[in-house]
Amino acid sequence: MVGVRIDLHTHSAVSDGTDSPADLVRVASDAGLDVIALTDHDTTEGWEAAASALPPGLTLVPGAELSCEARSAEGYGLSVHILAYLFDPAAPALVAEQRRLRQERRRRLRVMAERMAADGLPIDPDEVLSGLGPDAPAGRPHLAQALIRAGVVRTVDEAFARYLGGGRGYLVPRADTPVDTAIAMIEEAGGVTVLAHPFATSRGPTVSEDAIAALAERGLTGVEVDHPDHDAATRRRLRALADDLGLVRTGASDYHGTNKVIAIGQETTEPDQFEALLAKAAGTPVVAA
Repeated sequence: MVGVRIDLHTHSAVSDGTDSPADLVRVASDAGLDVIALTDHDTTEGWEAAASALPPGLTLVPGAELSCEARSAEGYGLSVHILAYLFDPAAPALVAEQRRLRQERRRRLRVMAERMAADGLPIDPDEVLSGLGPDAPAGRPHLAQALIRAGVVRTVDEAFARYLGGGRGYLVPRADTPVDTAIAMIEEAGGVTVLAHPFATSRGPTVSEDAIAALAERGLTGVEVDHPDHDAATRRRLRALADDLGLVRTGASDYHGTNKVIAIGQETTEPDQFEALLAKAAGTPVVAA
């Protein structure tokens, strides 16, 4: 697999990206990627469309990004994301939990939209939700796009900075999956798990090295080392930690289309690490064109 370019973290319009699954795989192919993982938030709905549109020479890794909660050493909740790959999407426990999470996301988005409307912002909660598919995961980027359409902000980043982060009274917490539960569910479904952007401090408080070691003991497969939100020092620290714990090291763009300025394939996974990830999976296989 020498020279193979692999991006293991991308999002389509099925969750909070802007490209359809079919467009996403075409964008990946045009960017010169050989392997791409579709990891929409808490859903596998885009897998079939992406696989059906797969251009020649591109391999699809079916996946999802799961919204989870961990506990800090002080006992407070931390938001963490688990990238799950190659699992059986029909596993009953996983199906039920993803359904619950999607319902939770819709509830949260409606409450946030209602708070904004009550504060005089030109946001219609019904309109925001009606623009989503009947079972699509709802996220803050959808509310950011509504603020852009209303002329309140110009970019998604501005929407998050001014309205969708903490401190403005609009942010609503989620009831996410305990991270230990998520790892166990994916393992039971034949898949593998990677801790997404673990030291991305720009996103808020992060887990400790001790917490990652504890997750490794519970079955975590890997950590996302090369990510746009990790600087060089952070990457060196994570690479050493992964090697010490025997975890697979991945790299990925976390591409969201025009919702972010990150280019697809901006960060990639080393081929030998991808092979190590594949070797640990027993569920849904990759899809090659």
